[in-house]
Amino acid sequence: MGRTYIVEEAVGQYLSNINLQGKAFVSGLLIGQCSLQKDYVILATRTPSKEEQNESLKHPKDKSDSLDEEWVTEHANQVSRMLPGGLLVLGVFIITTLELANDFQNALRRLVFAVEKSVNKKKLWSFTEEEVSERVTLHLCSTTKKIFCRTYDTRDPKKSSARPADWKYQNGLSTSWLSLECTVHINIHIPLSTTNASYTLEKNTKNGLTRWAKQIENGVFLINGQVKDEDCDLLQGQKKSSRGNAQVTRQSFDVRVLTQLLLNSDHRSTAAVQICSGSINLKGAVKCRAYIHNSKPKVKDAMQAIKRDILNTVADRCEILFEDLLLNEIPEKKGYPLPHRVFVPIPGSTVMLCDYKFDDESAEEIRDHFIEMLDQIIQIEDLEIAEEINTAYMSSSMDSEAYLDNTDDEQPKQPIKTTIILKIQQNIGVLTALAVAVLAAGVSFHYFSD
Repeated sequence: MGRTYIVEEAVGQYLSNINLQGKAFVSGLLIGQCSLQKDYVILATRTPSKEEQNESLKHPKDKSDSLDEEWVTEHANQVSRMLPGGLLVLGVFIITTLELANDFQNALRRLVFAVEKSVNKKKLWSFTEEEVSERVTLHLCSTTKKIFCRTYDTRDPKKSSARPADWKYQNGLSTSWLSLECTVHINIHIPLSTTNASYTLEKNTKNGLTRWAKQIENGVFLINGQVKDEDCDLLQGQKKSSRGNAQVTRQSFDVRVLTQLLLNSDHRSTAAVQICSGSINLKGAVKCRAYIHNSKPKVKDAMQAIKRDILNTVADRCEILFEDLLLNEIPEKKGYPLPHRVFVPIPGSTVMLCDYKFDDESAEEIRDHFIEMLDQIIQIEDLEIAEEINTAYMSSSMDSEAYLDNTDDEQPKQPIKTTIILKIQQNIGVLTALAVAVLAAGVSFHYFSD
């Protein structure tokens, strides 16, 4: 028996309203959450149009070949950054006319594997063996409105074959999903190696963040001040509230992270002397948020969602800054402010999506980016600034040139001769004293930042 997809009714309405307007097809992404029993789809968004593609889409020579895999996967990468913990790109959809119903099956299969590989390529975490690895393809006929829903096991691209899946609509699917929120204080020091000339600034940063990610993965998580057993029901001991179909009920959990310092000699790691050209420092406080369905959620699933949001939001900000430095040729300076987080609600849902805003970007630009990437009309007044401007910076000190990674081989790599710091504006003496106290007591980064 195939998987079951419980789908928000608004998603069905959105898909039905898409007009081909003379094009051979319209493609897009399906967004939601996995669970062992079923998957939940709470949002769909079409692929933004590509100007140079418009004519070929209207009169393609080979219909399936005109599905631009690279363009769709780039859209998926951008959307993936805008998803808080617990939400994933679950798959892809395509809408065609009746006569083209059979032309896109192989292209859809290739596309769902390409999207899954692309969005997970730069993650600081990996899926566990127990997690659901099936992703969905949805084919809709614009004429008959008939739906073909199939899944593929993305762990086995070569052998995986299509499996039929159930597609069921439900009104008010995410009106009472649970949210988990926490503020994580980070202090990450990343040496820039001179022994490996092929290491770019971006690769050095990724390696340093990978080491930090292990601390987060092994950290102790307190939910509303308590340590809970992973196999317990997240709502155990919580007062249940009645829910109407159209009524949004918000229930939030406060999460604190304790990343313990290993001072015990039995766990002491071996030290190595490394010649460095400089270092990168990330210091600051980041706001993290995750969402989970309210159908008997487990503590371990909630903790996994918030952990991944912590890792994603730090890694994504670094990547966004590197892209901004390359595109805009920002002049050299001692510190660079990382973008701060902005949230916006999905209408009729407790779930909020996010984006990242630099100091010089206007609210209108952020709104337009939401509209372009998610095809959702939002109001400027709905934007929720999660972090104050200038609370965090990225800076670096380098004696020799370090380079930003550049995916275009024809363009030279851009040298950066500064130190990269995500830094809170606080008294240096106070921070030093607190650091000594932390090392002596072996407490968490959370209490260190406090």
